[in-house]
Amino acid sequence: MNVNELRTKWEAEEAIAHIKGWDFSHIEGKFKSEEDEMPWDYAQVIKKYLKPTDRILDTDTGGGEFLLSLQHPYELTSATEGYAPNVTLCKQTLPPLGIDFREMGDASHMPFEDNTFDIVLNRHGDYDPKEICRVLKPGGLFITQQVGEDNDRELVQMLLPSTGKSFPGHNLKTQTALFTANKFTSLEQDEVHKPIYFYDTAALVWFARIIQWEFIDFSVNRCFDRLLEVEKEIRKHGFVEGKVHRFYFVMQK
Repeated sequence: MNVNELRTKWEAEEAIAHIKGWDFSHIEGKFKSEEDEMPWDYAQVIKKYLKPTDRILDTDTGGGEFLLSLQHPYELTSATEGYAPNVTLCKQTLPPLGIDFREMGDASHMPFEDNTFDIVLNRHGDYDPKEICRVLKPGGLFITQQVGEDNDRELVQMLLPSTGKSFPGHNLKTQTALFTANKFTSLEQDEVHKPIYFYDTAALVWFARIIQWEFIDFSVNRCFDRLLEVEKEIRKHGFVEGKVHRFYFVMQK
């Protein structure tokens, strides 16, 4: 393709970039993330602690896909979400099953009474340790897997070299300290940096438009020269590489 054809292709990908729930099937085969090869399995960590009689809450549930995969009794399950497209999806799918779903855009004001839940879950979402403590029963657990501050940094720097970290301080050491300061005890934890590969520049365009909180102010027009450099790297080496940053921990109130 010549330069004009590449621009047209990338702008078309930019225009259709959207996501439903947390579904990256649109770029399947065009990228690979070793996020699925963590030394821990978040679902198995949860199931190790989860009892059939527990009342659980999944905050920032996305489209509810992961929550539903746990197959916990619906009448003992609650969920929150704040991103408008996902809120719509959750309202369509979760309440008909008997799950208590509530829209929540502020993690510091959770719409639940004190001492309500045995377990609060949060996968890649926002949280407030004080509010988590408030809604958990004594002895209750907070189980979370998080995207760290260094996530996709190499890719961001390729396209937007002057962009700072979106969430500085979002790492295992700093975040667990916030919970221990709120009288939680750590039961287990870990942190890793794993490769992510893109084999197609258009897929990276779509990805960057979706992950707007990392690729701040990204557009094909603004980053076109940088995208051409990415294209050269992919043609030469077959891929460009970044790193995903993940950590998890289990805290007991």
